[in-house]
Amino acid sequence: MLLAGVASCALAVTMLPTATAAPADSGAVASSRSFPKANVAKRNILAESTATEVQQDADWGGIEDLNVPKTKSQAEKDAEAAAARAAQEQEAARQRAEQEAAQRSASARAASRSASRQSIGSGSSAPAVADAPVSGNGAAVVSYAMQFQGVPYVYGGSSPSGFDCSGFTQYVFGHFGISLGRTSEDQRGSGTRVSNPAPGDLMWKPGHVGIYVGNGMMIHATKPGDVVKIGSSSYYSGWEYYRLI
Repeated sequence: MLLAGVASCALAVTMLPTATAAPADSGAVASSRSFPKANVAKRNILAESTATEVQQDADWGGIEDLNVPKTKSQAEKDAEAAAARAAQEQEAARQRAEQEAAQRSASARAASRSASRQSIGSGSSAPAVADAPVSGNGAAVVSYAMQFQGVPYVYGGSSPSGFDCSGFTQYVFGHFGISLGRTSEDQRGSGTRVSNPAPGDLMWKPGHVGIYVGNGMMIHATKPGDVVKIGSSSYYSGWEYYRLI
């Protein structure tokens, strides 16, 4: 009966009159309607629903938010350890090279002083003036010498109980490993003669020696009846300055 009903409906639809335009002189109003064919895709309700979109704001977090710990392979660890050892060895080699260079420089200075003392004697002409580097140890020489202020002048004296001028300079520089002759003439030419004196330089003039302390001042064992003290170097003229340290 269902099939018969469907067939009856279909037959009725086909037998519906189609509206057509009435003749112009009939005076009747005519209209026509058409129904477009609708193509609707049927949804497969049996297919499984899938989604590929990742929800970044979900409570459990998106894939990109996963915190995966990073680990190093044993080969990477070994390479880093080898690089650290190489850096340590390189630094140690650099320090050894600097120490050896400093020792060679000190030996060269000592040899230069020794050669200068051997080639210059009493009554010889003044050595040539040269530019020599200023050492920070010059201030140490001055500081050491100043502690002997007030020691009496003793002719031939070379100890803190009494100094003459050359005995004083010989004692002070000897504390720093520099050997000077006993008399002022023996000390002339020691080290390198310089034109611009710096603290710690040896000062020489005929018959007298002292140590330059800076600003036109010197420390020396002055004369019989006096003491070791600081005074103006302008009191004497004709100074020669020698850099020993």
